[in-house]
Amino acid sequence: TIMFPTLLTAATCYITAFLAAPPVDIDGIREPVAGSLLYGNNIITGAVIPSSNAIGMHLYPTWEAASIDEWLYNGGEYQLIVMHFLLGVASYMGREWELSYRLGMRPWIFVAFSAPVAAATAVFLTYP
Repeated sequence: TIMFPTLLTAATCYITAFLAAPPVDIDGIREPVAGSLLYGNNIITGAVIPSSNAIGMHLYPTWEAASIDEWLYNGGEYQLIVMHFLLGVASYMGREWELSYRLGMRPWIFVAFSAPVAAATAVFLTYP
């Protein structure tokens, strides 16, 4: 039940950020990096810029920022996309396990799919 809203939110925010997100201060030196198509990138060079290193490994929800502009400037949209995507993928893994349980199968697909999910978590959540 939580899989569809979280994945839809992640996809919608990703498309919006890819098209029109403002530049992000990625390294905390007040020199923003633009990654969206609206700011001069094309399909090849466009990206959603990760959160600022100035805030560290902290959750940066919308309500913690003084304004939406500050939240966007510090890369809050990246965290929104990653957190919703990982929650949606974890919910999908739960559905795989539930389906295998209901069909009387062993949950090997769930177990096999958990390794790439762990790698994606490390790359998208821990690394940037």
